[in-house]
Amino acid sequence: MKQQHSVLIGLALAAFAVLAASAPSMANGFGGRPDGVLPACTDAKVLASIQKRFDYASDRLYGGEIGIESLSRIHQHRIVRKPDNSVVLRKYCHATAMMNDGRKRTVWYLIEDGMGFAGYGDAVEFCVSGYERLRAYSGHCRVLR
Repeated sequence: MKQQHSVLIGLALAAFAVLAASAPSMANGFGGRPDGVLPACTDAKVLASIQKRFDYASDRLYGGEIGIESLSRIHQHRIVRKPDNSVVLRKYCHATAMMNDGRKRTVWYLIEDGMGFAGYGDAVEFCVSGYERLRAYSGHCRVLR
């Protein structure tokens, strides 16, 4: 019995060592790419993610009455590695959203390398000015500016 436990623990440790050795290379590449290149602020998948997730939040917070019709005037305003030489690369962007009520709103967002599900792939965080009801980004989208 003890020997079986020792074998199982040994196998688990070996598997963990293999995963740990490959984790830095996966985390360095956006979406699994080893070069660490983030997609552009204008990337269709990034913009679609913002629109889809805003619609989801709108359904729950605003009764589904508000939505993003389109995004334009898209700009990258900085790219940062934090803290000093961290493997997490962040690209900060902003765009103008045309809302379905005819108003224009600023959308602040960031794209993070290696911060997707289980540390693999991308993460996109965003905030639409005027629709930060839960103040998750410190009011007026400050955290993402």
